[in-house]
Amino acid sequence: MRSLRFVSVVMIVVCTLLTSCSPKGEKPASKTIGVTLLTRAHLFYRDLESGLQEEADSDKFTLLITAADFDLGKQTAQVEDFVARKVDAIIVCPVDSKGIGAAIRKANEAHIPVFTADIAAEEGVVVSHIASDNVAGGRIAGEYLAKLLGGKGTVGVINQPAITSVLDRVRGFTEAISRFPGMKIVADVNGQGVRDRAMQAASDVLQAHPDIQGIFGINDDSALGALDAAQQFKRMNVAIIGYDATPPAVDAITKGTPLKADVVQYPKKIGSTTIQKIKEYFAGQPVPKTVPVDVGIVDRESLTTTSSATK
Repeated sequence: MRSLRFVSVVMIVVCTLLTSCSPKGEKPASKTIGVTLLTRAHLFYRDLESGLQEEADSDKFTLLITAADFDLGKQTAQVEDFVARKVDAIIVCPVDSKGIGAAIRKANEAHIPVFTADIAAEEGVVVSHIASDNVAGGRIAGEYLAKLLGGKGTVGVINQPAITSVLDRVRGFTEAISRFPGMKIVADVNGQGVRDRAMQAASDVLQAHPDIQGIFGINDDSALGALDAAQQFKRMNVAIIGYDATPPAVDAITKGTPLKADVVQYPKKIGSTTIQKIKEYFAGQPVPKTVPVDVGIVDRESLTTTSSATK
């Protein structure tokens, strides 16, 4: 009888320790992750969000997804709200790489791990940054443009210098162009990453440099804005290289416009990889400070070949 009572006590203790034996059959609480995107207006971030959500669903994580709409104050408030809700982790795609530092520090003080996706933060402690290899992407853009122009000519950049990923792209582009003695960057202007402002910036460049032969747009809004300006001024001989390969840019490339090629990113992979790294962190595994995701380039030839192959 005593042995039976002893066995019963042991079973109760074991079942208390094992969640699967809990009286109500309850599962461990799901991890909750707060996400603040730069915007949902860009297809890139909608794809990145899709990658985040699909991977989170497979891991049974709950995502609280918001968008800052290029507003630092709004993004700061979103991070502060996540801190107040005591989420298990926070993902930030910074509006301003330096300005978001204060909000990240508040998460640090609350011992909530912060991860950045696509755009890095310059201040605050971030566990891991997951993004395209933007230096490599800029370098690919520069090499393609140099080859297109035969290694000679003047070129310009439609920039957005408040964003670290953009700074990396421009750095890679500048490095590539510097390898060609016959090439020179004569303009570097801020198009703020949106099409209408990029068009105005590119218009100023085209007027100031009537002989300019190439333009690098740091994203597709910038490249398409430059295309709008080139078409307005009838400068169809200016070669434009973009970044992101969004449908409007791909359409412009295949139609044979001055937009000749686009660096292509894989935002869904960035999103899924970010969740994977958070999962590893939750499991107590070491996570790299930086996780680069490969990039490529598409032009009219490659797009036409791909289209033909899928028919």
